[in-house]
Amino acid sequence: MGLVMGHMVVTACAGFIGSHLTDRLLADGHAVVGIDSFEDCYPRAMKEANLAGARANPAFTLHEANILDLAAEAAPGGPGPGEGAEGSALAALLRGSACVYHLAAQPGVRASWGSSFEVYARHNVLATQQLLEACGAAQVPKVIYASSSSVYGDQDELPLHENMVPRPRSPYGVTKLAGEHLCGLYHANRGLDTVALRFFTVYGPRQRPDMAFYKFISAMLEGREIVIYGDGAQTRDFTYVDDIVEGLVLAQSAPPGALMNLGGGNRVSLAEAIATLGEVMGVQPRLAVRPVEAGDVRDTWADVECARALIAYSPTWSLSAGLLAEVARFA
Repeated sequence: MGLVMGHMVVTACAGFIGSHLTDRLLADGHAVVGIDSFEDCYPRAMKEANLAGARANPAFTLHEANILDLAAEAAPGGPGPGEGAEGSALAALLRGSACVYHLAAQPGVRASWGSSFEVYARHNVLATQQLLEACGAAQVPKVIYASSSSVYGDQDELPLHENMVPRPRSPYGVTKLAGEHLCGLYHANRGLDTVALRFFTVYGPRQRPDMAFYKFISAMLEGREIVIYGDGAQTRDFTYVDDIVEGLVLAQSAPPGALMNLGGGNRVSLAEAIATLGEVMGVQPRLAVRPVEAGDVRDTWADVECARALIAYSPTWSLSAGLLAEVARFA
């Protein structure tokens, strides 16, 4: 199943999902080249800890660099990026790979407004375009792009399926949708084999500290109130990180140009999710309610029939089991 020749490339290999994917690919016997710029959106020590297992594996190579810097840098002995993408250090790094997983992005819905949008545009749009250029120049046989359920925005019906017209409600969602369109363009016009996967509310060990369950667990361990935005009746399709990683691996065999949801089948209200977390931890949650913030959608729920049909994707983790695993490894 999937691709077996050549090494795998993972951008954002030190991040939450990227580090889990890196570990899985190494466990499957692949050589992995990781790219990560160690941006300071959360402590570097957390990212270093994420990579501890991979660094101990001789089949793993880490390149600490920004994608845009690599795209602008001339490859050793090459003509230089001014002569085309094929001369860039990025293309040289990708050459010979079997698959490039592009997970690198500036995360966060609420932080994407205002002057910080320039950062999102660079990291999520321009970096994706430069990576696709380099993949084409390096003749990469497969590019798998990590998108987000944020592209859907608020829709009139549930569950959310890939044929819906995207209506993102945040600048972050706009940038992830732009990345999808770029993948489609490079597939249609340049013949690049791209696959885009829309992730739904991923959780599990190694979560970023700005993510909901990380904040909730921290607050409950420290006896603080959990801050929620809205009435708690908003719903999410929570997806455990191992199910996402399984989908990423299966996507190696997806047809060129495919676009698929990856969800967990655990659509519950925020209030229900917090109650489940309280049961897992044996703690009674205390809530502090704040107004809904700009960009937050009311409901998400993934229709995963497309992924089931194309790559045999079938999530297995329940919310309670996933939360138990996250709490057990919480640092």
